[in-house]
Amino acid sequence: MKDIKVLGSGCRSCQLTAELVQREAAALGVEVHVEKVTDVADIMGWGVMSTPGVVVDGKVVHSGGVPQVKVVREWLGTP
Repeated sequence: MKDIKVLGSGCRSCQLTAELVQREAAALGVEVHVEKVTDVADIMGWGVMSTPGVVVDGKVVHSGGVPQVKVVREWLGTP
């Protein structure tokens, strides 16, 4: 199971990013735990200055803007 955190204030881009990760995981049959992190101190603790940020299994893999589908699939282990 992949542990994924979507870092952001809850803006539309952050919501779309969380939905995209969940949708692609379901389509690929990959188990994920998606957590939305909205606390500014927590977000800054990850070193993310532009949201949405994405953390996969403890590693920051994205910040700023909604990621492309192919990138999300790479995070999930299926390019």
